[in-house]
Amino acid sequence: MRVDRLWTNGRLATMVEGAGAYGALEPAALAARDGRIAWIGPLADLPDFEAADTIDLDGRWVTPGLIDCHTHLVYAGDRAGEFELRLEGASYQEIARAGGGIVATVRATRDASEEDLVAQSRPRLAALMAEGVTTLEVKSGYGLDAESEVKMLRAARRLGAEAPVTIVTSFLGAHALPPEAGDDKEGYIDEVCLSQLPAVHGEGLADAVDGFCETIAFTPGQIRRLFEAARALGLPVKLHAEQLSNQGGAALAAEFGALSADHLEYLDEAGVAAMAAAGTVAVLLPGAFYFLRDTQVPPIDHLRRRGVAMAVATDCNPGSSPLTSPLLAMNMAATLFRLTPVEALAGVTRNAARALGLARETGTLEAGKWCDLAVWDIERPAELTYRMGFNPLHKRVWRGRDR
Repeated sequence: MRVDRLWTNGRLATMVEGAGAYGALEPAALAARDGRIAWIGPLADLPDFEAADTIDLDGRWVTPGLIDCHTHLVYAGDRAGEFELRLEGASYQEIARAGGGIVATVRATRDASEEDLVAQSRPRLAALMAEGVTTLEVKSGYGLDAESEVKMLRAARRLGAEAPVTIVTSFLGAHALPPEAGDDKEGYIDEVCLSQLPAVHGEGLADAVDGFCETIAFTPGQIRRLFEAARALGLPVKLHAEQLSNQGGAALAAEFGALSADHLEYLDEAGVAAMAAAGTVAVLLPGAFYFLRDTQVPPIDHLRRRGVAMAVATDCNPGSSPLTSPLLAMNMAATLFRLTPVEALAGVTRNAARALGLARETGTLEAGKWCDLAVWDIERPAELTYRMGFNPLHKRVWRGRDR
């Protein structure tokens, strides 16, 4: 059998569920053909492949390429000045009244060209890729009008076309009220459902529809209208839910078979049960928890008990989680939320793939899936969660090729 590439003498953390801790195979080998895994198994069972290229891993650990399943990667400007003001004692309300907060990012994003957005987002994408990310989600939500939301998602698609990485997109028009909407949430949701969403869908720019269900954002009734509009177009949904209070957003998301409910600090037992029944993934965002100095921890024990898959993501955004390190997100998930190292790695591989609806294509090392790999200079997989500010990536492989 002829293959394109063959990796030998490695230690593989396959992350296949039910295959023991990390799904470890050692010593092991892996072969790729046409960008997909053609064979994987113990080194002793390696068939007599004819390989165009053979790589000796020299005992290195290999995991699935990491997946960042919740980012707001595309935006213009930054809010470092606001960060400084908050540390000097200014309140969020004072900053908002002075034209800061999300309004500042909306203004900068609207003013930026598509080319500007691509250029400003490239370094953030490069930082994620440098830590082994091969797949990520990018949300809109800083345009808040049809033209600007389309512009953001076009920029995200361009980034995915020019870089060796898989980018999926989520339309997040129901992120916040734009300045021109005043206090008219119902009127703005009309615009999201009747103008923005059709414009985005018409250009094929959204793989899913997201919203923010919270007292400072939109009510469950308004999110229901959004989800019904998404369902009519055949688009899957996900939701920012229970971050600051319990609005029942996670249960609503589960009712619509959502791919994920994200944040979840104030999630209750009923919400956990609904997510478990629907197979909705819990996406944990410890970067925002840390940056905002929150104290309400997501109900990890309840999620474990109910068997809800837990993903971990950076939530890369300018206001509450300016984080571009999935490795640090894993450490935060362990230290702040008490995930185990196995759970943290599953959170950026297997479960992150589920949160994006990509579990059949990526997230574990199995024959037939994309050959997206991260090769690490480590002695054990737990090091990926244990270390802080240290990147042991040796090589990133996307679709079977070093990238």
